[in-house]
Amino acid sequence: MKMKYVIASTPIFLGVICLIAKAIIGSKVAIDGTLEEPFFLIPIGFLLFFLGIVSLAGVALISMFKKTQVSK
Repeated sequence: MKMKYVIASTPIFLGVICLIAKAIIGSKVAIDGTLEEPFFLIPIGFLLFFLGIVSLAGVALISMFKKTQVSK
């Protein structure tokens, strides 16, 4: 696999890791009744996941257009 695809897909793996970490850490209710959870991992995970999809699609489209221009 080319390095540009590995770099473009890295945010996808980081996003999945954030969502898995949120699931593993879980949440609990403190003694005073407040909810303690790593909520920040949810939006960061989704942001990284969709950023990786967009960047991977962009790299694939650019690569496809370069191949069609070379063959002409």
